[in-house]
This record gives sequence, C-alpha cells and structure tokens, in this order.
Amino acid sequence: MATRKSGPLDAMVGARIRMFRVDRGISQTMLAERIGVTFQQVQKYERGADRVGASRLAQIASVLGVSVGELFESSRPGSSGLNSPVHLLAEPGALRVLKALHE
Repeated sequence: MATRKSGPLDAMVGARIRMFRVDRGISQTMLAERIGVTFQQVQKYERGADRVGASRLAQIASVLGVSVGELFESSRPGSSGLNSPVHLLAEPGALRVLKALHE
C-alpha cells in the first residue's frame, strides 16, 4: 500500500482551518471534541502534517460554519495560493494582532 504524504495543498487547507477556527473563537480542543478527534490531531491538520479526509473535512467545515469549498478558496486557478496574504492570517497570533489594530 502506498504511503500518502501531505503536501502544499494540505498545508494550505490546514492554514485556512486555523484561520476560520481562530476567527470564530473556537479552541483546538473544542473543534476536536465536535469532530471526534484529539486536539493533537487538529494541530496536525492545521500544520498540514496530516491530510484531512473528505468526511472529516465536511465535519470541520460544518463546525466552522463554512463550505468545504471555502477551505480550498486559495487554491483556485489564478489565485496566489500560499503566497496570498490570507495565508499570513493563519500564523499563530496574527488574527489577534489584526483585530487589535482594528479596534
């Protein structure tokens, strides 16, 4: 059986999961409980270390109140993907800094 390694798309999806999760004020533990995994698994998804299966991706999207497509938005043709400024918001603390500056 072939080993499936995560790649750049997995990292981008994980970053978008983190961005939406932080924006909604949901902790990794809370998200993990609602989708039936450990918070460590959520960390792996967000880092792109582990791939997110289709059904789990649908669960995550439902908990975050977004469509599955929104988790892939940066991967559309013509978009800048990982070079997008949106990707920067997935960095730890970045969204909090942006919100603080907006106040």
